[in-house]
Amino acid sequence: MRPERSAPLWAGLLVALALPGLLGASPAHAADGGGSPARSPGAGAAAAVECPGEAGPYQKEVEAHLGLPADGRQSAADCEAIAAFQRKHGIEPAEGYAGLYTYRAVVWEQALAEGQAIRGCPDTGGVVVCVDKNRQILWVEDRGQVIFRPVPARTGMPGYGTRTGWFEIFQREREFWSTQFEGPMPFAQFFSGGQALHASYRAIFEDPGSHGCINLRYDDAKALWNGLRIGDQVYVWGTRVGD
Repeated sequence: MRPERSAPLWAGLLVALALPGLLGASPAHAADGGGSPARSPGAGAAAAVECPGEAGPYQKEVEAHLGLPADGRQSAADCEAIAAFQRKHGIEPAEGYAGLYTYRAVVWEQALAEGQAIRGCPDTGGVVVCVDKNRQILWVEDRGQVIFRPVPARTGMPGYGTRTGWFEIFQREREFWSTQFEGPMPFAQFFSGGQALHASYRAIFEDPGSHGCINLRYDDAKALWNGLRIGDQVYVWGTRVGD
């Protein structure tokens, strides 16, 4: 029999993970994707923003999420608001350009706002880790109720796709080193061959994707390690966009 879980543990995580940025970004930062011109970011949140004149490929989506006029045109006000959002999520350069990585952070915040209404993961009679490759997020449900709110996730790049379907966690290694790819995999929880949930030291929104594993921010991976058990189900669906 699998050991019982601590209900207070999952309950605490549900509250804590509702707050974007509470667990912090990984030590490295990402340059925003989508063709943003190379610029040197200003130092600190109070630095002046050197705004690109052109709109980013996700301008309308980001404007709408931030409560700006969603006209798809860059303005000084748009730039300042987008740059503040980028600083919040550790996206560099925080120059107000609405690229792919900024959009991924928007998608994550929107998923958080859905609460218990979030959809995509089939209801089961127990705990299931839900991995949405379309939105690059992960959450956990128990009998259809969200017990671990969505966190950003990075799945496999082309040629190393994260397998889709139903799986079970069959091996857990708190400190694991990949001899195949020569890299650390803290809090590794294997669910399909060599593919595992584990912490990554790269900024979570950046490209390229993983070698098939599901990369997580360090504290998110640690929290999952403390809540999951051998035999818990993992359900993966969708396609990673932007590679």
